[in-house]
Order: sequence, then C-alpha cells, then structure tokens
Amino acid sequence: MSSSESSAGSGEALPEAPASVERLQQLIGAEYEGLPRQLKRIASYMSQQSGRVMVDRVSDIAQQCEVHPSAIVRFSQRFGFKGFSEMQALFREAYTDKATPVQNYQQRIRRMIANRSHKASSSELARECINVSRSGLDRLAQELDETEFGKAVDLLAEADNIYVIGVRRSFSVAHYLVYSLRHTNKRIHLVSGLGGGYREQMRSVREGDLVVAISFSPYGKETRHCVRIARQHKAKTLVITDSQLAPLARQAGALLLVNEGSTFAFRSLSSTLSLCQALFIAVAYRLELKVEEIGAPGSFEDGEPDDDLD
Repeated sequence: MSSSESSAGSGEALPEAPASVERLQQLIGAEYEGLPRQLKRIASYMSQQSGRVMVDRVSDIAQQCEVHPSAIVRFSQRFGFKGFSEMQALFREAYTDKATPVQNYQQRIRRMIANRSHKASSSELARECINVSRSGLDRLAQELDETEFGKAVDLLAEADNIYVIGVRRSFSVAHYLVYSLRHTNKRIHLVSGLGGGYREQMRSVREGDLVVAISFSPYGKETRHCVRIARQHKAKTLVITDSQLAPLARQAGALLLVNEGSTFAFRSLSSTLSLCQALFIAVAYRLELKVEEIGAPGSFEDGEPDDDLD
C-alpha cells in the first residue's frame, strides 16, 4: 500500500465497496452534488477517463484534477475502498481488454515527445493520431448504450422541428448532424449563435420540438443556456456529451456518451462524428428513406447543381 493510502483513513467503518465499475459510476452520480469541490473534480475524471484509471498513478490523476494525491485516496474511501489501489483493481478488471490500446497509444505519443534524441517523423505522428482515433471508435462500439441510442432515434424520428447546438470544437459535429438530417422532410435548424443571437434563434422552440445539444468538457455556457431555454419551452432534449456527470446530462431526454482519444492535448472528433452518422442512418431506416432520396441528382452531393436550377 502506498504511503498516501496508509496516511488516509480515520478508523471509521468504510461503506461496502461496489462490485462493478458500473455500480461505482451510479453511486458517484447519485452523490455528486453533495461532494466537496476537489472530490467533484475527481468524480468527473473517473467518469470521463474511466479507461485510463486502470493504469494511471495517483500522482497522474491528482495532476489532471489539480488536487493533492491524498484527495484521490479520500475519494476511494468515500465509496468503500481501502485505498486507491483497491479501486484501481476494479477498473483493471473491467477495462483491461477494451481500454488498454487507447492508453498505450497516448503513452507512446508522450514518450515520443519526451524523447529528444529521436525526432519523430510526420508519418509517425500521423499514425499515432490515427491509432488513437481508431481505439476511440472501438471503445464507442463496446460501450454504446443501446437503450439510450434507441431513445435518441425515437426522439429524432418523431420530432418535426429539430434544433442542433454545439459550440467551439463541437460546432463542426452539430453542422454535420444538421446536414445529414436535412435529407429528411423535417425542419432542421442549426443554432449557430451568429452575432451572439442564441436566445433569438431559440425563441421559436415550442413544446414537442427537439433540441440536440452536443457538449464536451469544459462544456460551453452557450449550449447550457440553449438547453435551459428548451426546458422552459417544454421542448425535448437529446444530449451528446462525455460524462453522466456533465452539466447537461441530468436534463437529457436521451443521453449518448462518447469519449474521444487525444494527442498533444487535441481531442479527436472521429467517434462523435461516427455516432452522429449512426444516428442519421438509424433515423433514415426508421423513416424508410430511399437511398436515392438521400443522394439524389440535384442535391449538389459531390457534384455540380443542375443547370436548370435558378
């Protein structure tokens, strides 16, 4: 047992430790609002980076969460573990087969940067970035919540008016989802906030409409603002984010979680775009759209517009 673990503990009886990572995440979600600020940071890390907990050191997690290592131990004990090592063993048992590749690629990139005696070629860096994205896709496939995905498809298929919001790095994903959904006969709106007009663009949201919010840490305040308006107008919500503890998660009619790999502190979008593409395909199938309707001549898809269009 590490010195940081042996130094923690007050002799009080520990609660019973959960038997699975899933159960631990449920307990964290239930107690999140009542946790001290430092433990909230750790809780968010455990939710967003669950695949990394199995190999990260206490000092690594403490640095990422900007807390003292002893806080990691207190967090572990709060949920029934004797120390961090015991909690880490639970993650290792659950994630060894499916999360090791992501961590391995990230560690290799860190070593590549730190090794000043070896100048990495552009192709080496490219392959590592591609491998991180590929591993993220594997994780998305393994961890996709089929029930929530089904609810998301129901919401999209049943709504006539759909508003999509995503800011900063999420904006390109929102734009892609809007582009895809416009192949249906539904009224699709991109909430771009052009000129700062988020409130104005959300003014027409009505009860029964659907607002799709795409938001990742550190969670854009504009997206949260739009979801609050949606709730006030009694619209339905579909949230795509990275954690059950994310600010928008509790307000979601359907919640889809996706965690991307990252290189050089730059997070990929491959898994999120793939998830949105899967959503559209499932919706198109539900609506019985024909392939020729999706990419019909005159749609400007990969070609020039017809000459007779004004």
